[in-house]
Amino acid sequence: MNDDLHRILIKGGVTSPGELKDIITMLEAAGLKEVYFGSRQDLLFPLENAKEEQLERISEYNTDIIGKRVYQNIVSSYVCADIFDMTFWLKGSTFLYILERFNYLPKLKINITDPKQRLVPIFSGNLNFIASDSEDYWYLNIKLPHWEKGDYYPVLVYSWDINIISKAIEDIYEDVENVEELFFMLSKKLDTNNKTIEKKLEVPYLTFPYYEGMNRMGLDQYWLGLYWRNNKYDLNFLKEFCGFCLDNGIGKICITPWKSFIVKGIKKQSRPSLERFLGQRGINIRHSQLEMNWHLPVDDIEALDLKNFLVLSLNQNDISTYGLTFGLSNESGKRSHFASVIIEKNTAPTIAKDFVIRPTYNVLHFKNFDPNTHIYKAYALDVDKIELPGLLMELSKKYFKQLGRTDVITAEDNNKAEQLVKAVHQCMSCFTVYDEEYGDTTFNIPPNTAFTDLPENYKCSVCDAPKSNYKSVELTVL
Repeated sequence: MNDDLHRILIKGGVTSPGELKDIITMLEAAGLKEVYFGSRQDLLFPLENAKEEQLERISEYNTDIIGKRVYQNIVSSYVCADIFDMTFWLKGSTFLYILERFNYLPKLKINITDPKQRLVPIFSGNLNFIASDSEDYWYLNIKLPHWEKGDYYPVLVYSWDINIISKAIEDIYEDVENVEELFFMLSKKLDTNNKTIEKKLEVPYLTFPYYEGMNRMGLDQYWLGLYWRNNKYDLNFLKEFCGFCLDNGIGKICITPWKSFIVKGIKKQSRPSLERFLGQRGINIRHSQLEMNWHLPVDDIEALDLKNFLVLSLNQNDISTYGLTFGLSNESGKRSHFASVIIEKNTAPTIAKDFVIRPTYNVLHFKNFDPNTHIYKAYALDVDKIELPGLLMELSKKYFKQLGRTDVITAEDNNKAEQLVKAVHQCMSCFTVYDEEYGDTTFNIPPNTAFTDLPENYKCSVCDAPKSNYKSVELTVL
């Protein structure tokens, strides 16, 4: 639904109070009163009666308004630095130095993360840079848009080469079929300071953190997390909050992938005035984690209503979901890949488009309820909405029963994961699947024939729908 929204890409999810205030001035000039936060730490908003160029001229920071979906924001776990457990050598300043070196708008999704945190997704990008135990070196997990499965770059990447390697991959990735070919081409093209991988990546299992409220940071500082349940952030409040930050020497504001924001480095003497500032505006900073561990599509009223229904049911039954996260999708196959449990609405068959049919849902969860495994497990398929609360209660109990049995996820686990989620093409009229591995005996299509290589007059063997009616989807192999 949010494909029609414009964006401002907050690089790495990090901005300054002055820059955010400048952005708010632009949005107010467009007649807006609210802004959404996106799952890739960006800002989203409708833009109907104002032109991008006119608004950009207002900005004193040369901020770009992005209308095209081709560009992607860089995600980083800078927001977690110094407030959650970290890799020993990694500091907030390291993230800032790396992000500053990106002087282009990426078309690939880039994640730069610490594996010892869980607030920011590690593997949701096309290029996933993950801090190693070797100072200033990173693993690189790659899953390019046209690849069926991800793989690891065969060497560790130096911090100051991350932007160089990312840009080089962006320039050639469409013609590269595997990581070996990619490494060969980059080795010929670049002179980078790589390092041998001495051990496979290990991602420790961590419970999802509580990221709201006023929390101690070091000896004499605090950090504040703010969350709006409807993800509609009032521009006037944000502008006043930026002013408070500027008046109190707070230099950075961080957007999280969970549609919230975190401010670090609040001085001890500023805390009383900040609490007064929030209280006078009626800002709630103690939501239940039953509400805060959900990932929803932006500006999707149907998904928000479903979430509220499920949260109410869990609350009424006094069910704990501590450590679990949930993702909602109103389109089968489009999943929130960094949630423990995924509820996806099945797409109604086009053959029934003229009839009102009852929606059904699939419930899936990751192996060990850890999104970093990449391994989906189907728990229930084609169930009614009224059945969902009971299923989530069962899953909560299942989660706590197995909690603590698995400590780390290795690179081998990630490679195995891809074997359980298969990319296929599915007819949107009758849901018949074309699997390249098997071909189609009805039309004498041999096994291992790519969908793109099928003749243009290819038709669904069940309902005769044309090739154009097929869509790429992921199916769970049970």
